Amino acid sequence: MVDDDFGQMLRRQFKDISGSSELAMLASPSSTELEQLTRAVAIMTASEKQMADELSDEQVESIGKDAKVDTALFAMFINGYSLFCQRVR
Repeated sequence: MVDDDFGQMLRRQFKDISGSSELAMLASPSSTELEQLTRAVAIMTASEKQMADELSDEQVESIGKDAKVDTALFAMFINGYSLFCQRVR
């Protein structure tokens, strides 16, 4: 769904000031966002990957900076993943 018509429609549908557009971003990242997330995950240690839903804000920021990605973008995806993990448990 990266950069396809459906993904773009999904993102437009949730674009508002209430923050729900973040949900659309999680479901359908742009190619630029996906590339940044791929870089960030690539530098994470095995332990960080295994405990990604328990990373502190400082750890997320550090990984984002080390990967030279938008730290806010990386934080949104990590937070979304953490919420998903809590819901599944």
